[in-house]
Amino acid sequence: MDETRLSAYERRVLAEIEEDLSADDGLARRMTGHRPARRLPAPPAGRLGAPAAVVLGAATLTLLVLAVATSAPALIWAFAAAWVVTLILLLRLVVRWTRRHAGGGRPAD
Repeated sequence: MDETRLSAYERRVLAEIEEDLSADDGLARRMTGHRPARRLPAPPAGRLGAPAAVVLGAATLTLLVLAVATSAPALIWAFAAAWVVTLILLLRLVVRWTRRHAGGGRPAD
């Protein structure tokens, strides 16, 4: 197999690039795989998820009853928006609970 050699200029440029890269400690840690795990504090939404779901669920139920009783378009749209937010919050709580009980570690928010 025909092997191509680098010229003196190309070797010098390559050496400069390697020197610059080796001086970057963050890059060196990422490349070696010894990157320290960052532990971020749990966001407040994680601790307040269940109470928020209960309050939002009660508000959604109230909006549903009012929307059915009055047939007002504004109440129907408010119920629809609250229902979507409630479902998203409940889904996040279920995912967090299953990861915690399945041994998946801390969920990535």
